[in-house]
Amino acid sequence: MTSENAPQGGPDRTSDLAQAATAELDGQGRVIAWTRAAERLLGYRAEEILHRPATELLAIPGDAAKVAAMARWCRAADGWGGSVAARHRDGRSLQLAVQATPVLDGAGGERWSVLALEEWRLPGGGVNQLVLEPFLAHAPVGMAVLDTALRYVWVNDALERLIPLDRRLGRRVAEVLPPLEAEAFDERMRRVLTTGKPVMDYEFRSPTYADPAQERSYSASFFGLSDSRGRRIGIWYMVIDVTERWRAQERLALLNDASVRIGSTLDVTRTAQELADVAVPALADFVAVDLLDSVLRGGEPVPGPVDSTPVMRRSGQQSVHEGCPEAALAVGEAVRRSPTSPIARCLLTGESLVEPVLDVATSAWVTEDAARAGVIQEFGFRSVMVAPVQARGITLGAATFFRSRRLGPFVTDDVRLAEELVARAAVCVDNARRFTRERTAARVMQQNLLPHELTGGSALEVASWYFPADAPSGVGGDWFDVIPLSGARVALVVGDVVGHGLNAAATMGRLRTAVRTLANLDLPPDELLARLDDLVTGLVKTHGSEPAADAGSPSVASTFMGATCLYAVYDPVSRRCSMARAGHLPPLIVRPDGTVDSPDLPAGPPLGLGTLPFEAFELELAEGSLIALYTNGLLTTCDRDIGVGLSRLSTALAVPGPALQDIGENVVNALMTGPPSDDAALLLARTHALGTHQVASWELPADPAEVARARTLAGEQLSEWGLDELLFTTELIVSELVTNAIRHAAGPITLRLIRQDALICEVFDTSSTSPRLRHARTTDEGGRGLFIVAQLAQQWGTRYTPTGKIIWTEQGMPAGPDTSDEPF
Repeated sequence: MTSENAPQGGPDRTSDLAQAATAELDGQGRVIAWTRAAERLLGYRAEEILHRPATELLAIPGDAAKVAAMARWCRAADGWGGSVAARHRDGRSLQLAVQATPVLDGAGGERWSVLALEEWRLPGGGVNQLVLEPFLAHAPVGMAVLDTALRYVWVNDALERLIPLDRRLGRRVAEVLPPLEAEAFDERMRRVLTTGKPVMDYEFRSPTYADPAQERSYSASFFGLSDSRGRRIGIWYMVIDVTERWRAQERLALLNDASVRIGSTLDVTRTAQELADVAVPALADFVAVDLLDSVLRGGEPVPGPVDSTPVMRRSGQQSVHEGCPEAALAVGEAVRRSPTSPIARCLLTGESLVEPVLDVATSAWVTEDAARAGVIQEFGFRSVMVAPVQARGITLGAATFFRSRRLGPFVTDDVRLAEELVARAAVCVDNARRFTRERTAARVMQQNLLPHELTGGSALEVASWYFPADAPSGVGGDWFDVIPLSGARVALVVGDVVGHGLNAAATMGRLRTAVRTLANLDLPPDELLARLDDLVTGLVKTHGSEPAADAGSPSVASTFMGATCLYAVYDPVSRRCSMARAGHLPPLIVRPDGTVDSPDLPAGPPLGLGTLPFEAFELELAEGSLIALYTNGLLTTCDRDIGVGLSRLSTALAVPGPALQDIGENVVNALMTGPPSDDAALLLARTHALGTHQVASWELPADPAEVARARTLAGEQLSEWGLDELLFTTELIVSELVTNAIRHAAGPITLRLIRQDALICEVFDTSSTSPRLRHARTTDEGGRGLFIVAQLAQQWGTRYTPTGKIIWTEQGMPAGPDTSDEPF
């Protein structure tokens, strides 16, 4: 309003109140009284406006519905005052300050007295509904006004686009909004009505009414409305679309979740499954991760595009439906892919592929497989996306994402998110693949270093068990061995290199080889461990003086943490077992009557210390006794100490069993209740004895005349055993060995023959001088005895005893009928 059309009276606006227009309305909002002031204000004569709806005087379309809501508001609040935009008879818009007051008549009818004045005449009237209405109505932020009964009185265009105006004005919140959203709005608005304090930034998600397939996120803030007397007259709230912020937060949260959940182990299949678990339902309703078969085996994929030749296997899958009923394959099964399928095209191009709208009728890769089409129709798959699993320049497989119940097709942001998820998972898959390759190589190396077949000959029945540690490397330094010795004896060995990994396995292989080499020298147990200790000490010193190849390649000295070993030798002729240990756990002996005993064997220091001597211990074992050698990984766990483990092992071994395999399985079931934290080894040996029908022994005086007698005794014994085919060679061997003993030794001589898998001939004397093989010249008169023996026997050697030495030979048994000893 300008000064040109201002009414006379000057700037004193207090006098303008006298020019206020007055009218009366009935309960239906029709004009029933009209004053001359009202005629001057709006230009309508009384006969033109009486008995007509007052809403015809409004200037802004849509205010009629607001008036009806305001009427209810007025009745509840006992009147109403505010700003209203009206239309003058000549078409001009006027902003009026209006005060509506209920009037009581004698008949009890509802009437309203309305007082109106141009708003510019009042202080602050320059900012009025004509100015604010267009701004608020077309603002990008949604706004609404509600009365104290939480009925909609006014909404702007932004909210009207969400829910049409005719479905909102005059209705309660619970009648307009979805149940959960309405309940949340109602609770917060009532809190504002009660406390007067605004509620800020309440976020919620809701599908749009224009497109129910699109879900968006909103932030609502609620404020109270009060009149000039401070009475609460309603609520207004503001709604802001924060979908992009919500999606950014959702993507960030998903990526953070993926960084924690994907790659928790170094297992290829587990990592693929973790990718599928993370993506459902956050990104898709069904996810399948397919990897190349070579990747699962730890192999190196060929760089470049992947055609249909390499075999792929389902490695992980997840669905919003329990049990993944839409999956045509189980984890581990081979994936069939046609050249037109999205996964085949994705692997060939190395780029993500998206079909935002999956049309079963027109998609060639769907129509060519009736089963696939049936699944897509049954579960309502509407959109598909495939991303290649790539890391370090090689393609490992592909991840396929489907949407069915999830709102909306895959869009560009979804593709970027999927690619980032898959990229993170691909690095973990490649790390797991490399680990699988290295772990497989380490296990193969360890298996080759451990004995493949164990045999105790006629002396022992043996069985073994080995369990690698459930550690990242999967290999360790535990080992065991059974070594045949001369004189039908057998050595039992068990050892443990501290630590895990390739270094521990390699050290174990060195020690096992060293023990076998030293065992061939027929050393007693304590001396063998002393020699082995010297070898380990020298090994550590030698490598400790050499610098590492680089900072990432530690020397053997820095990685070698020590080793333990137990070495035992059993003689089936005397039934005696001698043993010594280097820091290792003592063996358990199970007598034939079932009693379990642990020999009082001196512990000795671990190998490599070179401080204290090793002590041997000897005991006699009844035939049928059981010797149990083991490592500490079999006994100890994180919740079980070694004492409890020994008790359980003793109890498990005492259970009678006809076969070592049954006893061993009983031990395993009792002690291996879960994956071992350390390598575990168990070696069981049941003793046998060689009786008089297999052993013949004679004492001979140191007289050259006894050589002929020795040949005779040996020949008679061979005839008795039915070994006449070995008579000639045995008589020659006996003659040479007895002759050498008489000529070069002193004291009585013992001749012993042993029949088992081989024919063994032994000559005992009291001399500690070791004979040596000579190559005599043609002119020499002697020196050919041991040479002849070496040519006639399969093998020969010398071992020492506390009173002298033994020269022994072995000959193979003749072919033909079984000439082995009787069953034990």
